[in-house]
Amino acid sequence: MVKVKKCSFCGYDIPIGRGVMMIRNDGRILTFCSNKCRKTMVVHKKKARRTRWTAHYGKQ
Repeated sequence: MVKVKKCSFCGYDIPIGRGVMMIRNDGRILTFCSNKCRKTMVVHKKKARRTRWTAHYGKQ
């Protein structure tokens, strides 16, 4: 059984062999499905709940 990872920003499934893994200095592991998600969260510091194209949009 293969465990599929979810993107830390948008919440969608990441296909096996794709995506980017980032490890913060505090030890937290973040996985991203695309460079778009990585830049939006890390560089621009946006929230997934306020971004329309994410699965987390509008959920609280």
